[in-house]
Formats: sequence, C-alpha cells, structure tokens
Amino acid sequence: MTNATGPLAGLVVADFSRVLAGPYATMMLGDMGAEVIKIERPGIGDDTRSWGPPYDSAGTATYFNSVNRNKTSRVIDLQSEAGCAEAREIVAGSDILIENFRAGAMDRLGLGYSTLSDTNQGLIYCSITGFGTGGGAALPGYDLVVQAVGGLMSVTGSDASSPTKVGVAMVDIVTGLHALSGILAALHHRTNTGAGQQVHTSLMASVLSALSNQSSAYLGAGVVPVPMGNKHPSLVPYEVFETADRPLALAVGNDRQFAALVEVLGLPALAEDERFSSNSARVEHRDQLVDLLNTALQTRIADDWYRELMACNVPAGPVNSLEEAFAFAVSLGLEPRVQVPGAASDGVRNPVDFSATPVNYRLPPPQAG
Repeated sequence: MTNATGPLAGLVVADFSRVLAGPYATMMLGDMGAEVIKIERPGIGDDTRSWGPPYDSAGTATYFNSVNRNKTSRVIDLQSEAGCAEAREIVAGSDILIENFRAGAMDRLGLGYSTLSDTNQGLIYCSITGFGTGGGAALPGYDLVVQAVGGLMSVTGSDASSPTKVGVAMVDIVTGLHALSGILAALHHRTNTGAGQQVHTSLMASVLSALSNQSSAYLGAGVVPVPMGNKHPSLVPYEVFETADRPLALAVGNDRQFAALVEVLGLPALAEDERFSSNSARVEHRDQLVDLLNTALQTRIADDWYRELMACNVPAGPVNSLEEAFAFAVSLGLEPRVQVPGAASDGVRNPVDFSATPVNYRLPPPQAG
C-alpha cells in the first residue's frame, strides 16, 4: 500500500468482515497505517455495496464508503479449495485477521485460528459474533435485533409504549471499537512475547457493556430502567428544552452549574430553594423545576442561550441537524471533512490525533477486486 504512515504502518490486515462492525474496525486500522486487504465474495462483495440510496456521484453506496477507505479489495470464493488456498496465502503474510462470520464458519472453511496459527504464530485473530460462541452461535447478528434483545431499545424512546432504536447502528460501531481495542492490546502482548492470540467480542456483550450506568443500576440496585425520552434518570436538569426557535440541550452535572444556569435565566433564588438546592432534590422535584425552566427558556432563541450559558461553563447546545453539526465542527477548527485521493466524495475525519505518527488518507473505498 503506497504512502502508508501512522503508528501501525508495516502491519498487514486480512479483513474477512463485512457490513459495519468489522469494516469500521479495519478502516481505523487502515487510517493508522496498516495495509488492509478486504476479502469479498464473487458477484456480491460486501453487503453494503448495495445498501442505497443514497449513492455518491460515482454510483457507490455512501453506506459502503463510510467504513471502507484505506483498503484494497480481493474477490475470493471461499467455498472453493482454490479460494481457501488463496486466502491462506494472504493470511500467512498478515499480522491481523478479522472476521464476522457466524461462529464456526471459518473453522469449517479451514480458516480457523487453530489452523492458521500453526503456520503464523504471531497472528492476531479477531472474531466478531452476534451472540457469542455458545448457545447463541447460530443466531444472526444485526444491529436492530441486538438493540432490541440487548435492552438498548427498552431505555430509548419517549415511553414504554414506543421502544426506539438509536438513529445509527450504534451497537455495530461500539462492537467495532471493542474489536479495535482488543486487537491493539493483543499487538502489545505480541511485542512483548512474540506470540499472537485469538480475540473475540460480540454485539450482545458489547451492548450490555455500553449500557454502562443503566446496566450497573440493574446489577447493583435491581433497577429495571424504562425509557425517559431526553431525560436522565439520575441528573436534573439534563434534557432537551424548548426555546423561542428550536430545542436546546442542557446537561447540568453539579450544583455549581445549576446555580450558574438559574443566574443566567434570571431565577437565582432557585439555587437556594430546598426543592432544587441539590441534585437529589432536583430529581425528586423534576416536574416542578422543568416547568419553571421551560417558561424561562422560551423567551429567547437557542443560540443566544447557548452563547451565554457556555460563557458561564454551563454545558448547553442547540439540537443541530447533521449539516449544522458539520458547520459547527468547522467553526471550532475540528476539520471534520477529509478528501481521500480518488474518492468521489469527502469522508469523515478520523477522530484520533497522533503528535508523532498522524493518520493519513491514501486510498478511496475500493471497487470489488
């Protein structure tokens, strides 16, 4: 791969994954300098090649583009012995393998970890499954289903009668990040010992981990959370409010921030009111406080409140469209768009900065093969 730089330059990744979780992880590896060889099925390729509209000006699904830059593509029929032999040859020269077939599928193809590690003892072999390798091994893993059975939809939405998925395939993204962190940890172990190892994560395990404080509330206090819309179960005010023009998010995390908030709103006495003087009291009297804040906030537009509140270190922000979000990031100097040589459209900037070994963008999402 030409012009590869970054902290992982020189490493080779055999990418047998498809759709989102695995490809997101391997794109991150590619951005960091690794050479990523994407293995695709004849005639079909990655499923997301057909997940459109929308398509870019070259006719490629933007979904596919979102997670496949900095890779080359090889079309290989893994159902044939010749294809499996070609795949083994690629893996023999690779440092990392990542796959998200159903549990056991790679073993049946002769491409399992126990087989490949015999000839490549430094191989880091990462498997992503939907529901693990035990009782859920045969279950197909799709983000929407995992959001449902994994509890995420039960805490998302306006109320219990309307369970709602997150607006993107967040479980896939979180799982891809878990896979990435496991791979990087295994690389460190290999540096110290010379030995590779098998890494596994699943969508189901990842969503339960990502539910974080909600999972902890259940395990530690027996609380079964319910959807609360934009409200927070443990913090008030920590939700979205109406203003004179559009919604505004307030994220008040402590008493100092609350005192600053009500000072800006012209309601300083609320900070001394025993109903609102502590967070636990505010949670108990949520409805009364929210009514008072809503009345005050509707007197001005969201951008005015945003500027004044942030000047007082009160976390707040208007609810932006994606177009507004990119413009906001540009105004902060975050440079969220990147141009990838040969790509028909811009991509989203890698979110990680390195002072000595920066990421780079050298290859567009590949055509199949």
